[in-house]
Amino acid sequence: MAVTPEYRAYIEDLVAPLGHVGTRRMFGGLGVFYRGLMFALIVNDVLHFKVDERNRPDYEAAGMEPFSYQRKGKQATLGSYWQVPVDVLDAEDEFLIWARGAADAALRADAAKGTKKTR
Repeated sequence: MAVTPEYRAYIEDLVAPLGHVGTRRMFGGLGVFYRGLMFALIVNDVLHFKVDERNRPDYEAAGMEPFSYQRKGKQATLGSYWQVPVDVLDAEDEFLIWARGAADAALRADAAKGTKKTR
């Protein structure tokens, strides 16, 4: 589940225009953070963006799937992160639209957590 240094640098360059972006190792892969919130996950040199009800239809329309992995010999799925279409990686303007959508999904999820705490 490693991330090669070349792929890490490639993705860091692509997300840099968002500003306030950083990365750190986690789950055997790499988490990508926007303003301290994880909005992307890289595993085995495959990028997955954070999704919610607003941006998930774009991933479904592109035929993408949620992140999945083996856990205790069984397939597990992390439905809040979906694979980014390869053609999106090749189009910088389109990539930034999808990246902003993922960052917005992370911000919405964080805001919803705050709402639950105040109830």
